[in-house]
Amino acid sequence: VQLQASGGGLVQPGGSLRLSCAASAFLSRSYTIGWFRQAPGNEREFVACVRSGNTKYTDAVRGRFTISRDTAKNTVYLQMNSLKPEDTAAYYCAATTVVWGRVTEEEHYRYWGQGTLVTVSS
Repeated sequence: VQLQASGGGLVQPGGSLRLSCAASAFLSRSYTIGWFRQAPGNEREFVACVRSGNTKYTDAVRGRFTISRDTAKNTVYLQMNSLKPEDTAAYYCAATTVVWGRVTEEEHYRYWGQGTLVTVSS
């Protein structure tokens, strides 16, 4: 399975972007699809994930970002609103079947897409 992330770009603070993660093959509802991000000089960190209608967010983005899944299109979206300069990072999507309690831990993700760069700057 290959994951293709897209939708990154340059946006002003307070703006919005929608990232997409398209899978090359069907991923059953047993898969959790997650978004991670890595800012320059920082470690990669969990952002959000979705599985079977359940979602989880890191505190830094809760209320501003929304993750959703279109199973028919094998695509997961990350709607990012009220963007801040500290949201600047390369964003990666990934897939796992690990238990829900461990979905924030990147080492459990089997499939990864390439990064898409999000830059929030005036």
